[in-house]
Amino acid sequence: MALPKDMRLKGHRTFNYIHKNSKIYHGKLMTFKVARSNPDILLTHRLAKTSNKLRVAIAISKKVSKKAVERNKLRRILQEWLLTNIQKINNHKPYWLLVNLKFGDFCNDKNRLLEEFQNLMFKSHLIK
Repeated sequence: MALPKDMRLKGHRTFNYIHKNSKIYHGKLMTFKVARSNPDILLTHRLAKTSNKLRVAIAISKKVSKKAVERNKLRRILQEWLLTNIQKINNHKPYWLLVNLKFGDFCNDKNRLLEEFQNLMFKSHLIK
């Protein structure tokens, strides 16, 4: 199950904004870049009504796995965790999150991946 369209980030200006204005949280398997939302950037995507909510992008490099199937599987695992654990209450937070998976062999270790993802979500105060 993919993230709803009102939770996804899109557009090169959005990612440039996140890279320049974010606070970075490091883990062994991934990094989080968290920035305050900037709804003006999303006006061209016609997302003005829902742009002041939590939005997420998950980037997985080819260095993690050469196979797109495995990268998509990892992305779906993280998206599923987000959908089940972020309630409507937490969804009002006006932040944008970029998740970058680091190089490593953890494709088969779903528990370790989800544990670190959850720890970084708490560390970044996106969930309580």
